[in-house]
Amino acid sequence: MWKHVVANALTLLIVGFIMLAGVVALGQRSFHGEGPLEQAICLRVEQGATLRAVAEDLGEQGAVSSPMLFRVGAQYDGRHERLRFGSYLVPERASMEQILDIVTRGGASTCGTEVVFRIGVTAVNYEVRELDPATSRFVETVELPLETAEFPAEYTQVAEQADTRFRIVVAEGTTSWQIWNALENAEFLSGSVGEVPPEGHLMPDGYEVRRGADRGELLALMQERQEAFLAQAWENRVEGLPFETAQEALILASIVEKETGVAEERRVVASVFINRLGVPMRLQTDPTVIYGITRGEGVLGRGLRRSELNADTPYNTYRIDGLPPTPIANPGRAAIEAVLDPEETEYLYFVADGTGGHAFATTLAEHNENVARWRQIEAGQ
Repeated sequence: MWKHVVANALTLLIVGFIMLAGVVALGQRSFHGEGPLEQAICLRVEQGATLRAVAEDLGEQGAVSSPMLFRVGAQYDGRHERLRFGSYLVPERASMEQILDIVTRGGASTCGTEVVFRIGVTAVNYEVRELDPATSRFVETVELPLETAEFPAEYTQVAEQADTRFRIVVAEGTTSWQIWNALENAEFLSGSVGEVPPEGHLMPDGYEVRRGADRGELLALMQERQEAFLAQAWENRVEGLPFETAQEALILASIVEKETGVAEERRVVASVFINRLGVPMRLQTDPTVIYGITRGEGVLGRGLRRSELNADTPYNTYRIDGLPPTPIANPGRAAIEAVLDPEETEYLYFVADGTGGHAFATTLAEHNENVARWRQIEAGQ
């Protein structure tokens, strides 16, 4: 009889082990397999949130089939105490393992709300944007000028959240003073900006920062990036250019940046100025004259006067030979590359063509015809 009881117990134990193994295998498949989420979501992990709270939230949003299994898997994996607060994009069909990696990896938030601080040539704005998980596109909710005296709740509620991303976007062609002034007045930054950096030596780019980031360190990073890129581009320059230094290339790149916003034209516009330097012929470009008047501190806001075009100043390229003494703005990567690898042309002239681009010419007679056409377009407008 005892043998029979022992045999039954042993049989039940074996069956129990088999069932347990099956349950474990099923749990592993569920934890590592494709999840039930039909559309991407933005998951917010609050500071100090527990694993249970996050798991329940995932269950309510349909991202996991079993909050309990998610918790058990996280504990088995050893990452149950590594939650990182923030807002995270959870893609459709993400497995529990993938979601656990997302919320424990750390780093910058990947969705939710961000503040974009745009430093442009004519304006500086704060933008509050929110990512739509369904389309992976940002939707703008608030836009405010730099000069805002009192920030509305729609801005402050977002800006004061610990996980809000701040992205500073600097446009090509902005001057060092414009960038310096914008950062000095950005409400979410701290520290001193120091002196205005040398013209042309700040990289127009996007910079992701945290609230309270140091202004001086940010300017130093912009300068480091620009100078590193210029040095690399200078090393890769084509032969036969009329420059003796990388600084001279930077000066011309800033002129090209201000003369055209059409990407496909940069190397052609660069070729015009390089051809003029090789003739030699004066550069005769309005943006340098304007910089001589404003020194980069804002926009002129009007046309040039005849007296200004005739004035003897270091930046009046209608009156001086060669390049002005400094850059007139901060050129982007494409403009720098354009002057160090220009298109091979014989063009010496260009004028607006009414489409946003320019008409190019080799001879003065051709140029005069292009100018006449442009005058007709202007009159029609």
